Formats: sequence, structure tokens, C-alpha cells
Amino acid sequence: MIGKIKIIGIGNDGENGIFPHYRKWIDEADILVGGERHLSYFPHFQKEKWVLKGDLPFILHRLKEEAINKKVVVLASGDPLFYGIARLFLDIVGSENLSIYPHLSSLQLAFARLGDTWQDTYIESLHGRSLAGLAQRIDGKAKIALLTDTVHSPTAIAKYLLNYGFDEYEMFIGEYLGGKNERVYLLSLEEAAVQTFAPLNIVILRKRKEIPAVQSWNLGIEDEEFYQKKPKKGLITKKEVRVLSLVEMKLRSGDILWDIGAGSGSVSIEASKYQPNATVYAIEKDIENIDFIKKNMKKFRTDFTVIHGEAPDCLNDLPDPDVIFVGGSNGRLEEILQLGCHRLKQNGRVIVNAITMETLMDTLHFFENKGCSPKITLVQIARSKPIVNKTGFESLNPIYIVTATNSKG
Repeated sequence: MIGKIKIIGIGNDGENGIFPHYRKWIDEADILVGGERHLSYFPHFQKEKWVLKGDLPFILHRLKEEAINKKVVVLASGDPLFYGIARLFLDIVGSENLSIYPHLSSLQLAFARLGDTWQDTYIESLHGRSLAGLAQRIDGKAKIALLTDTVHSPTAIAKYLLNYGFDEYEMFIGEYLGGKNERVYLLSLEEAAVQTFAPLNIVILRKRKEIPAVQSWNLGIEDEEFYQKKPKKGLITKKEVRVLSLVEMKLRSGDILWDIGAGSGSVSIEASKYQPNATVYAIEKDIENIDFIKKNMKKFRTDFTVIHGEAPDCLNDLPDPDVIFVGGSNGRLEEILQLGCHRLKQNGRVIVNAITMETLMDTLHFFENKGCSPKITLVQIARSKPIVNKTGFESLNPIYIVTATNSKG
């Protein structure tokens, strides 16, 4: 039977910051495990030392076997259950074979230094991850804590946020918190963007009280708010149709959306704000519209991937979608649907906005040949408009929203 592996959280003050009985467990261990920095805090330990790097699952499986006959202690940063190594141990070794003893997390220390509460904080780790989509995930939140790495440094984060107009935030940076080299800063994003920081740090973003409220956007952004081609309009999915199309998408966290014929980017923007943890690809062939999409992304603080190209030619390198939205096809609807449905994930959804009867019939014939019975919603909208001193209505073009689901394996 496997013995209990002890995972002990430690801070940047090393051995000095842990309880005496933790030190006793470390002294009595047959195997001491941790990162190189963690192990360096215990130079006098003379028995086996295992460095956690390389093929971690392989190392953890070996530790599980060693723990049958030996005492194993693992050193981890702060709270091992807060974006720490304990998650991997739980998956491989099992909770029944572990005893976990947390230290103060970097998050707790950072807010203690800042002198603010943190129970209402949005927390995200950028360690080994991408900044993509961060803008829509944090927009409007009062306090944000970000775990960083050498690539996603406070400097890089500040530059990214300034690009999307997040100038209402101040940035707290805590370096080596709890250690002898601890340093803390409270800066504007402009100041942080031109400084260099130590590699071991945590970032807190907090709204500045002196900054007036920033424009917020609810579902169903007005059409005229988007940058778009003028005087020629129509390259934007109208607000009411956009909202109904989003309902048909049923986007979930982690879903991948292809927005084909993105026009001014209104659907991609609303989808990103509605489900900020989705991954959105906006595909558009018109270079002028690409410029409008990028301007709209900054205005509405949404960060997704824009692809200048014509579908289906430019779709091959994209990850398989959960949802495909076709707002424009440039006469290549059947090719788009053929490739898209081949790539669509199990239980994925295809939504086509058809303005003309020809597009509607082409869409229906395609799905009928696939043995699929799509759902069709006819949307007829009339908006009020003044007529002298009275109120009349002006009709928009009727739109057919066609929805099909890939329910087969």
C-alpha cells in the first residue's frame, strides 16, 4: 500500500517560513522532491533529491511506486492547490495518497501588500498560456489578479491592455513576495509598459477611483456603433438578427467559432463578449473590412483572430470548429458548407444567414443531401421612424436563419 506523499507549500523565505513540524517531516524524508529553487533552500538534506522538471507524469508515477516503501516529501510554491503542482499529483497519485499543507499563496501576499480585499477578484493564470481573449474576459471587472511568466510579463500585459484602451486601471506588481528580495510597485499602465521587472512576480489590476465610468456594452449592440463601410451599409448583421443568431449558436466556454464573411466583425465581437472563453476566428476577404474589424475590436475590447482571406481556401489551418456561422459566402456557399461540415465537431452547429431565396434553397438542398433537417427561422423586423408628427415603421430585409446540428459521429 502506498504511503501518504506530503506536499508542503513554501514561500520565498524558504525554510525560515515553515512550521517546525514541517521541517521535521522534511528531515525525516527519504526522498525530497521539488523545483531547483525549492531544493536549494535545503542544502543540508543528504538523502535522495528529485528535481521536478522534464516528463512530470513519468516522475510522478515513479514517486507513487517509491512511496510504497519510502517517505516522500514534495516542496511546492505557496498554496500547491492554487495553480500549483498539486493538481497533477491529484490526477496521477490520487487524493487518497496525498497530504497537502499550503503556505500563503502569492495572491494572498500581493493583496496584503496592496492593502485590499481579494474575495471579489477575477483571477487568471497567464503562465504558459496566451494573452489571446484576455481583453473580453477582464473588461468591466473592478479587480483582476494575473499570474505571469517570463513571456507574459507585467510589461507585456501593460502594453496589451493599453492597445485595447484599458487606461482606467492601475497595476500593482509584487516581486519575490515574502522573500528577502521582495519589491512592490503601484504604477499606471503607461509607467509599467516601459519598465522591466524581476521574473518572479504577480500582477493585480485595479480600477482607479478618479477615472469616470467606462462605456459598457450589453448584448445587442446598436448597428451604428460599429465602424463599417459608408455610405454603403449592409455589411453588418443587424442587431436583432445578430442576437437571434447568437442564441442559435449556443456557444459554450472553450468552443471554437468560425465567423465566415465577418464583414465589420459585429458577430465575432458580440460572440466574444457573450462567451468570453470561446475562441473566435473572423474570416473576411475584403481588406477594407479587415481594417474596420480591427478598429471595432479595440472599441469594444474584444480580442479574437482575424483572417484576411476567402473561405473555404483559408480554413484548412484552423482548428476544428464547434460552431460555424456563415454571414457571407461570395458565391461559394456549397464549398464552405462541404468543408465546414466535414470539419465540424460532434454535436457542432452550423448557422447560415440567408438574405435571398436562392441562398436559402441552396442551403436547404445541401443539408437535405446530407440527410439533415435544418431548422429555419424567418426574421422580419420593422423599426419605428418618425413620419411628420407621427410614428411609422421601416422594414428591414427579411432574413432566414438556418440552423443545422452535427449529431452523428
